[in-house]
Amino acid sequence: MKIEAHKTERLHSLDSLRAIMMLLGLVIHSTITYAITDYGAAWPLKDPGSTHLSNDFIVDFIHAFRMQIFFVVSGFFGAMLFYERNPLKMLKNRVDRIVLPFIVFVLLLWPTVFFAFGYSKLVFNGNPDALTIVLSNFSDWNILVPPRTFHLWFLYYLAMITFSVVVLALVAKRIPVATGTISKVFNWAIQKPILRILVFAGISAIVYFIMGTSQVNTSTSFIPDFNTFLYYFVFYTVGWILFKSKHLLDTFKKYDWMNTILGIILFSILFFMNASFGLEAKIILKSIMLWLFIFGITGLFIRYGSNHSARMRYISDSSYWVYLIHLPFTAFIPSLIVDWPIPATLKFLFVLIITGVICYVSYHYLVRGTFIGKFLNGRKYSRKIADIRQAQEAAQVALARN
Repeated sequence: MKIEAHKTERLHSLDSLRAIMMLLGLVIHSTITYAITDYGAAWPLKDPGSTHLSNDFIVDFIHAFRMQIFFVVSGFFGAMLFYERNPLKMLKNRVDRIVLPFIVFVLLLWPTVFFAFGYSKLVFNGNPDALTIVLSNFSDWNILVPPRTFHLWFLYYLAMITFSVVVLALVAKRIPVATGTISKVFNWAIQKPILRILVFAGISAIVYFIMGTSQVNTSTSFIPDFNTFLYYFVFYTVGWILFKSKHLLDTFKKYDWMNTILGIILFSILFFMNASFGLEAKIILKSIMLWLFIFGITGLFIRYGSNHSARMRYISDSSYWVYLIHLPFTAFIPSLIVDWPIPATLKFLFVLIITGVICYVSYHYLVRGTFIGKFLNGRKYSRKIADIRQAQEAAQVALARN
């Protein structure tokens, strides 16, 4: 059923939630160099003199919910485009907003990513000729061909999952009885705060058991990884189905603080006592923790972020660009401060702040009102916060008239 009355309404809470989940990537990539854990090829940089367990806690804590929530919200907005426009327009939008930016930025960013990681790694190893060695690699043109998707892996899988779910949705349209039953069961479960945690945690636990692991290490290979696809496919699908139940979003506010706090407690137990649990126990506890976070954090955003905020809208508009370009800076800046006699946490904060300033300044002056902004977000925006407020007020007036 088309809900025309709400077709043009912007869901500020979910829009902000998606943006913040994306921007938390900057925190992870600024912190991880100063964590104790060896992440191997996934993140080969480790400051030789400045690491601290608190940074491991930050990295693992954000990883516990960030991309899962992002895919749930992406599924919700994907369904909104599918049902309120039409499948072809939705697919065109996803190609324009996901596929094309992925292709362009994976090619443009790779040389900078290669340089940043290569240079910092040599500096951390104490090599005085780091710059010469790294630059010499660029004499081979093959170095410009990206061998993996690096931090853009989520766009790669988001595109594949989106197209897969669209196919399933087109098939489901021909089976209205089945889709109606799924919606009824979903509505029934989603309104019961304890039951919905158990139901969705049970689904996640089944997925973990199918994969045979309690930890999904996302793949940056161009060869699709089944576990990565399956894992995030489930969250995207939940978000897709949730769109049909969007009238129940306010129920997420019930026990939102309690869910979030319980999620933090469970995460802390798993973080500090990980070796005490077997695989089955880890899967069950992580599944419960995950959905406590999803319902809790989403509920908090619905509670406190449902009203329009010009500044939050600006942050939401900028989040795509900021996430796309941040990685080389979070890899390069640590090499410049490796000898600073300050704690690891202060180094991480310095990297985060400087990277954020660079990304936002470049967005404001080079992207927001230019063709790049239109390429990423579908349109150019004014740089003035006041114009954002005026545009929202005009949209509300137009909506009231309709």
